[in-house]
Amino acid sequence: MAGERTIVVTGCSSGIGAHCARALKADGWRVFATVRKTQDLADLEADGIEAFLMDYARTETISALVGTVLDRSGGHIDALFNNGAYGQPGAVEDLSTAALRAQFEANFFGWHELTRQVIPSMRKHGHGRIVQCSSILGLVPYRYRGAYTASKFALEGLSVTLRIELHGSGIHVSLIEPGPIATRFTANALAKIKENIDLENSPHAADYVRQLARLEGLGPVNRHRLGPDAVYSVLKHALNSKRPRPHYPVTTPAKQGMLLKRLLPADLFYNLMRWTD
Repeated sequence: MAGERTIVVTGCSSGIGAHCARALKADGWRVFATVRKTQDLADLEADGIEAFLMDYARTETISALVGTVLDRSGGHIDALFNNGAYGQPGAVEDLSTAALRAQFEANFFGWHELTRQVIPSMRKHGHGRIVQCSSILGLVPYRYRGAYTASKFALEGLSVTLRIELHGSGIHVSLIEPGPIATRFTANALAKIKENIDLENSPHAADYVRQLARLEGLGPVNRHRLGPDAVYSVLKHALNSKRPRPHYPVTTPAKQGMLLKRLLPADLFYNLMRWTD
C-alpha cells in the first residue's frame, strides 16, 4: 500500500459518512471508517473498508482508534473527516443541561479530542487535511435546534482558529456546511426529542406538533434536499486542492443563509429566521 493516502472518516454507519467512505475508497484512499455499533461494521468491511468502533463520547475509544490506525498505516494519517454527529431538537428553555452536555460531547468535545490526537502525525510528516462536517446551523440560527446550533457554532469557532494556528505547517483545516441532505439524521433527531423533551407540558407544545410531523416525514418535502454525493464533491476539493477553502456551503439553503446573514442588518436577519420553517 505504499503511496496510498490514508484518511479517518467518522460516522460511517449511514448517510454522509457511509457514502464518503466508499467514494474515497473508490478514489484510491485507504479508508479507516468508524461506527458506534458493532452491527454496522460488516457492511463496510464487505466493501474493503477497514472499520472500527469509536464513540466520540468515550475518550478511550478515540485513543484506541488513533493507535490502531497509526500502527496499521506505518504512522501516517494524511486526512481526517470528522462527520459523526446527531441533532437534539427542542426549545432552549426545554433543554436540560444534561441533554445539552451530551450534545456537546458527541458533536464538539469528541471531535476536538480526535483532531488533537491526529495532528502530531500530520506535523511529523509536514502535511495533512482536517475537514469538519459542520452545518449551515453553525453559521445561522434555527428555531428548536438550539443545542445542535450551539455545538456547530462552537465547532466553527474552534476550527477556524485551528486553521489560523496551523498556517505554514502544511496542515489545512476546512469546514463543510451542508443544508438539507438525505440521511437518517431526522430519524435520530426524532428519537432524541422524544427522549429528552417534555413535549406536552412545554410552552412550545403547539409548535412541537409541527416539528414532530416534520421529523416523522409527514410534513412537506424539502425540495432543496440533496444526496450525500453533494457533500463528497466538496470534500474532494478540500482534500485535494492546493488551497482548500475555509468554508464549503453545499445546498441552496446553506448558500442563501450565508449570503443573507452577510447582507442583511442583524435585526432584520434574525426576524426573518423567526419565520423560517
